[in-house]
Amino acid sequence: MGAVSPLGTDIESLAAGIEAGRNATHVMDEWTKCAGLLTHLAAPAELKNEKLIPRQNRRSMGRMSVFAVQAAEQALADAGIAVDSIPPERMGCVIGSTIGSMKSISDMFEKVLPGWDISGLTSMTFFQCISHTAAMNVAHHLKITGTVMAPAAACASGLQAVGTAYDLVRSGRQDMVLCGGAEELHPTVIASFDVLYATSAGYNNRPLETPRPFDRDRDGLVCGEGCGILLVEDYEHAKARNAPIYGEITGYWTCGSGMHVSQSDRQTMVRCMKNAMNEASVEPKDVDYLNAHATATRHGDAEEAAAIREIFGRGVPVSSMKGNLGHTLGAAGAIELILSLLMMKQGILFPTHNLKNIAPECEGLDHIMESREKQVDVLLKNSFAFGGINAAMVCKRA
Repeated sequence: MGAVSPLGTDIESLAAGIEAGRNATHVMDEWTKCAGLLTHLAAPAELKNEKLIPRQNRRSMGRMSVFAVQAAEQALADAGIAVDSIPPERMGCVIGSTIGSMKSISDMFEKVLPGWDISGLTSMTFFQCISHTAAMNVAHHLKITGTVMAPAAACASGLQAVGTAYDLVRSGRQDMVLCGGAEELHPTVIASFDVLYATSAGYNNRPLETPRPFDRDRDGLVCGEGCGILLVEDYEHAKARNAPIYGEITGYWTCGSGMHVSQSDRQTMVRCMKNAMNEASVEPKDVDYLNAHATATRHGDAEEAAAIREIFGRGVPVSSMKGNLGHTLGAAGAIELILSLLMMKQGILFPTHNLKNIAPECEGLDHIMESREKQVDVLLKNSFAFGGINAAMVCKRA
């Protein structure tokens, strides 16, 4: 596994930040000048050591692709695989995102629109903007020649990428797949949520008090950025090379709701979770931990809480990592799955940060409000996106 997150540039800093109860929300001073932007908050990641990537490869990378390359290199190192020993055609690369590099897209239009003059564009601009930029750049940088794909399903992209990798491996088409999600911050990204009144705008002077998943005083999400990458590998293949194994994927489901373009639907969430569990041959009583999507929006948290309540009641401990990380959008499913697997390995469940007073509509669950020791043999991870796109994954202890 590898990660660049609002809490640091590797897995160790990510885990340490969560354990210490850190909140990555910052006031973005430069965004206060954006007319009409309600929130001034975000959870940025640090762009660091990007020049270690050879310039020939780096030219086609926006910020999110740099994050993805760095996280992918970490994952390979963690898996004990040297870059120059990647087996031809037997390793794939599936990395999702909401869109291509938003900064590169914005820069392109700023140059072109005033006089429709394209002379200022570089030959690499297009490759930074395309929707599969992270997957393409990682595959190119690492010379991966297997399946290369890029799910683009907003906040479900990262978990869909891991699910796609799972399908590629269990079908026998690949032995290994680097997979996950990547995202980068930009005012236009924030604005897309802002115009829907989905961002946290009431805590501009108190950034560390937001976001507040499941909380009575929640008022919206805080956008974050970064990348989470996992290596999904055939089990026997991993055992044969004595690889470190964090968990085994046993069930995955993704589906659409067909109900509303921006509003979550509890019954579709129920269907998605149940189908993932059915594929994994587990009952609700078998699930030891549920990592919720829970972005701290009024409607989304209420619908997810109702869906979890319908299936589990108080029977499963639940927490969201977005109180620490903000909502890393296309990267969220992968980064949060990494954290869930670390909790499984360590036997400790981390709480929902900033959850102080459970909202009435979110009651009836076993909310984790303080760290607790617990053996986790089976976990369920949720990711729910705009467009009514849902994803759920079941992992068990290897």
